[in-house]
Amino acid sequence: MRLKHLVLLVGLISMVGLITIACSSEEEASDPTAAVASEDARLDQVKNRGKLICASRNDVPGYGSLDASGNNVGFDIDLCRAVAAAVLGDPKAIEIRYITAAERGPTIQSGEVDVLVRTVTWTTSRDAQWGNYAQTMFYDGQGFMVKKSLGIATALELKDATVCVTQGTTTELNLQDFSTQNNLNITPLTFEESDAVIAAYTSGQCDAFTNDRSQLAAIGSAFDNRNDHVILPDTISEEPLGPVVPHGDEQWFDIVKTVMGILIYGEAYGVEQGSVPSAATGDTKVDRLLGFTGSYGQESLGISQTAAQDVLKAVGNYGEVYDRNLGPGGINLPRENGRNALWADAACTNCPKGGQIYAAPLR
Repeated sequence: MRLKHLVLLVGLISMVGLITIACSSEEEASDPTAAVASEDARLDQVKNRGKLICASRNDVPGYGSLDASGNNVGFDIDLCRAVAAAVLGDPKAIEIRYITAAERGPTIQSGEVDVLVRTVTWTTSRDAQWGNYAQTMFYDGQGFMVKKSLGIATALELKDATVCVTQGTTTELNLQDFSTQNNLNITPLTFEESDAVIAAYTSGQCDAFTNDRSQLAAIGSAFDNRNDHVILPDTISEEPLGPVVPHGDEQWFDIVKTVMGILIYGEAYGVEQGSVPSAATGDTKVDRLLGFTGSYGQESLGISQTAAQDVLKAVGNYGEVYDRNLGPGGINLPRENGRNALWADAACTNCPKGGQIYAAPLR
């Protein structure tokens, strides 16, 4: 009897062990952070690599293009440089990977880049499927460009027209919705590359070209015969644009959001690229931003106490980045009293708000 009981006891212990192992495996499989925890954090990867990898473009003036010396310049490029300045102390420590519009989702989903900054609209499905969107850094809307000789005054006159559009984008979907809702019977002519879309439009293969209004202005600014084209007044969508990071690393997501906040509050507090204070100013908000007093979470984020100084010295504040690329120094998109003004820049003393550029308070 004793031998029989011993055998039963050993069997019971073995069974409990197997159940424990199985439960542990199920818990690990169901825990979405388990795989992430076993890998280096994104911040560590960037530091060990010594450079920040950003997916962007080089074909749209103002956002991402090449200057006369072959350097990457633009609003999106400066956002990438700002992050590099914060985490590496060097805004030049970046690698720009050129991708098409159709490659944006797969590129950020794969985690092969650290940040996606390529005029990418924030939508709920992309937020769920592609990656985490930092706060909006530019508010846009979709419009139409046509040749002035057509005599069209509104997009509602594009009945039975052929419209050139980039394939696999929200722009294509918005065009379909607009055509259906207004019974316009528009025929989309799609191309994967922006250059092909523009070439088709300028060669007369389509009656109109649709894109975000800011990109229409940017692309049109490079036309030799710019005055022969007109951007129609219609805006058919909401297009909030901002950086995207891969899913799975909350610290990295928080870092990128904070860097965007540094740019925004740098402008709000009047800190400019050429005159970043080197010592406490006595203004508590400015001194906290620049790391002279208090904290807004730098230690938890894994960035230096004075990271904001590096960022603002590298690219300037949000207003300077805007003006250099999208404003008077770039493609000359109006900002004053518009949605891309700071929340604090109300047009009058009694206005409930200014623009919509805003970030979480740095404290």
